[in-house]
Amino acid sequence: MTSYGHAAEDSAFVRTYTLTRGRTKPRHLLALETVLEAGPGKPGPAQAEECELILALCRERRRSVVELAGRLGRPVTAVKILVSDLLDADALTVPLTHPYADTGAASGPSTQLLAALSAGLKRKWPNAVAYPQAG
Repeated sequence: MTSYGHAAEDSAFVRTYTLTRGRTKPRHLLALETVLEAGPGKPGPAQAEECELILALCRERRRSVVELAGRLGRPVTAVKILVSDLLDADALTVPLTHPYADTGAASGPSTQLLAALSAGLKRKWPNAVAYPQAG
């Protein structure tokens, strides 16, 4: 590799280091699939320009951590650190939705879903002993 290639790698590393202000771990536990949306708060004045890009993307629609990293072309760990900062500033939120909100079911899964699950489990383990309290 040429010395130019090393210089490019070094500058990318230094940029990421300055982007996160030397931090290597986010304050919040974030999975790759954690979904985020814009919140009511605003990022601090010393935030990186990537924070504004993250907010702009999340204002368009909800985005996952991994999607934000891909859109920004930054390492996932660096994006998690920036997202943590934005969560602390209440500029981003993790929306909490009821798992059955989109299905119209108010109290849980449908009986068809439970019957299909039961049939699948019986096929997988035909010799399983029924548990009396399970119903």
